[in-house]
Amino acid sequence: MAKVSAKLVKELRDQTGVGMMDAKKALVEVDGDMEKATDYLREKGMAKAAKKSDRIAAEGLSSVAIAGNTAAIVEVNSETDFVSKNEKFQNLVKEIAEVVAQNKPADMEEAMALETSNGNIEQALIGATQVIGEKISFRRFEVLEKTDDAAFGTYLHMGGSIAALTVLDGTTDESVAKNVAMHVAAINPRYISAEEIPQDELEHEKAILSEQAQSEGKPANIVEKMVEGRLNKYKAEICLVDQPYVKDPDMTVAKYVADNNASVNAFVRYEVGEGIEKREENFADEVMNQAKQ
Repeated sequence: MAKVSAKLVKELRDQTGVGMMDAKKALVEVDGDMEKATDYLREKGMAKAAKKSDRIAAEGLSSVAIAGNTAAIVEVNSETDFVSKNEKFQNLVKEIAEVVAQNKPADMEEAMALETSNGNIEQALIGATQVIGEKISFRRFEVLEKTDDAAFGTYLHMGGSIAALTVLDGTTDESVAKNVAMHVAAINPRYISAEEIPQDELEHEKAILSEQAQSEGKPANIVEKMVEGRLNKYKAEICLVDQPYVKDPDMTVAKYVADNNASVNAFVRYEVGEGIEKREENFADEVMNQAKQ
């Protein structure tokens, strides 16, 4: 068995972020070779990550990064919201956003192969899973681009529980674009304007509204007007430009951006964990399950 100095253990621990005993064990296994010890820990990290693969990661953080005329919004998940307060995790999410913005990957497979300061993104996630002790997963990303005479707007709520990214044409004023991003984060529109709403969604909503109006016993001509009015209200509620501007409800978002000689080109909003079914377990069962491991 190789004799491993405390200095070498500390060096490996600082380099990889693992516990002291894990660092010492790795160095002993490979006769004190630092490079092989790092590989050993990564391999062990893969094993640990595999054991966690069936866990549900519905917490975490979103982030936004800008690189010239390209911006990226990402979501990275963990199992508990406690991890979102971890500086290593926060830095990982930030770096993933930066790397995606710089490289503009076409899909998740391409994104996972991008290089970070700790190997590619896939390896960095495995390393984070090993160090933090929870399943860490890169769930999704989107890349937006703009021209030189347009502006990106970014907003993070609660450090990244909600992230919003906007592109405004006709202005380079990032504060205006940021205000629209803040509105997007707060109000959660689904489309920019009514023209984007799919026809089948409108027909479905119209059928529901018609049924509601008819059940109220109104004459056919009144029902038609009621449905038209309610459908217009529905469209205004889900379309960004028709919504009352969050900072001044007396004007719409369309009026706010027009007053600033701008128009909304695109927006993306991520809310961490949305659409993920969170597992609810009985506490006693959870304790029993852990005792069996």
